[in-house]
Amino acid sequence: MRQAQSDPTDSAAAAVSLPLTEALRTTGAVRDFSDQPVDDTVVARVLDTARFAPSGGNAQAWRVVVLKDPAKRRHVRELYLRGWRDYMAMLAAGLQPWAPTNDREAEARALAEPPPSTGPGFAERFDQVPVLLALFADLSLLAAVDRDTPRYSFAGGASIYPFAWSIVLAARDEGLGGVITTMPIRAEAEVKALLRAPDPLALAAVIALGYPVHQPRRLSRAPVSSFATVDTVDGPAFG
Repeated sequence: MRQAQSDPTDSAAAAVSLPLTEALRTTGAVRDFSDQPVDDTVVARVLDTARFAPSGGNAQAWRVVVLKDPAKRRHVRELYLRGWRDYMAMLAAGLQPWAPTNDREAEARALAEPPPSTGPGFAERFDQVPVLLALFADLSLLAAVDRDTPRYSFAGGASIYPFAWSIVLAARDEGLGGVITTMPIRAEAEVKALLRAPDPLALAAVIALGYPVHQPRRLSRAPVSSFATVDTVDGPAFG
């Protein structure tokens, strides 16, 4: 963590809500935070706003654990690092980590190699992030309409991840930055035991928040015409 060049709370703009379109177009993943602590009242406001996110049947199947205990934070960091090293090993082998279409033997070969060395970064400092929110989904409340299909199931996430993104957007409105991380899911059983999360709760993410050293303003994205078509997937480009 580093000291930000300026204190976001000192800016009059920090007290003014961002226009929705600006927030949607400029809220990027932030992994570099200042040492400035985030008051519990700010976190409470973020969650109070995010709770209005859509969810299937308005089930609101989310549970949030605010991680404060240093020992628990260090434990989660070690679990994060375990997955992060596997992630980097697969990237080094030219694989999209854990893609459902991956060749599992190619993944195994990649993981058998020594992990590439990485400098001290976000993963190594994960326990020092000002705010860590473990997000759980209650599986008994998810309308996973693709549950029985032979492919990878993701429909249930539509009732959870809008809430996660609403947390990041609400945090941005408070002058914070953040990122939704899913790496700890690789060690879900251990995270659940550590945080005493019973079944049918499932770990959906750990969200990191804090005052950013730098807030992204100009994000790079493909144009609409590159992913939207008319009438069929191979139809004419839209936009």
